[in-house]
Amino acid sequence: MAKSPDNNTILAIRFSAMGDVAMTIPVMKQVLDAHPELVIVFVTNKNWGALCEGIPRLVFFAADLKGEHKGVKGLYKLFRAIRKAHPGIRAVADLHHVLRSRIVRTFYKLSGIRVSVIDKGRAGKKALTRKENKEFLPLKTTIDRYRDVFAGLGYHINPSSPGTLPQQPVPGKMQIGIAPFATYLEKTYPLEKMRQVIEMITRNEAVEILLFGGGKEEVAKLENLAGENPRLKVIAGKYSLNEELRIISGLTLMVSMDSANMHLASLYGVPVVSVWGATHPYAGFMGFGQKEENAAQIELYCRPCSVFGNKPCFRGDHACMQQLAPETIVEKVRKTLAERAFV
Repeated sequence: MAKSPDNNTILAIRFSAMGDVAMTIPVMKQVLDAHPELVIVFVTNKNWGALCEGIPRLVFFAADLKGEHKGVKGLYKLFRAIRKAHPGIRAVADLHHVLRSRIVRTFYKLSGIRVSVIDKGRAGKKALTRKENKEFLPLKTTIDRYRDVFAGLGYHINPSSPGTLPQQPVPGKMQIGIAPFATYLEKTYPLEKMRQVIEMITRNEAVEILLFGGGKEEVAKLENLAGENPRLKVIAGKYSLNEELRIISGLTLMVSMDSANMHLASLYGVPVVSVWGATHPYAGFMGFGQKEENAAQIELYCRPCSVFGNKPCFRGDHACMQQLAPETIVEKVRKTLAERAFV
């Protein structure tokens, strides 16, 4: 692995799921664009290297957190490997603030390296999601929280500067991505309702639908869905992450839950009609550069009931998704396509 220059290199840490890691990328691109002398070494899950490609001076460093870098000894091994490959690191940006990132940053701090840590705003999120006496107010976005970490190291940016990568549209095609699944049930739109969304969208004969997802069970469901309509093509499970990102970069529009595909599309400035159930954009996890007016959701006294959608619906009826009409999503799709002069 090539060593980074010794003059102005910092380490950024985010050990997390792909969507959370994807949110860091546009911010780091903004920081690098604003500071052409800077190199960022980004240590994250070994599987997410493709997210860093195409960005000069953003150096991916793979962490095998379930293998050789597991536990305190493994994290010390990771620290030593980073220090050997990049001895010029002068500061650490902890974009995660969990036990593993704290351990790695502490090794650097003990070496005299300055550290800046994300403020997750836990108190505000707790107030936003509690059952009683909700403080229903928009919180600082995660994107801005990432920016604050770099500002704490002296690397300020213009928030309006571009952070996205170039789109690669397919000539003569109007491709709409649909990612109908999420990690948790409370963030997933019912599949039967999504069928209705797809049926209405494909009344426009110029549209081709590309289906995105994750695990084997999801792929099987998508294959069944695609078998009902010849203009549906399953992307999930068939391509590498690099190839899937290239396909996403060519989309006209993405329809996604509050999940990773919203953030992957946002890397390329692809408009996203996002679907929100138990979670809410007010918690700060809207995709980079996305419009809140494109968030499909309904008002309920209980929303949001969690930050990440990982708590079971205490009402038991999943009203936030069950009562969200397919027409609401489709109307946002049509409006976005009209703005892009596709209808």
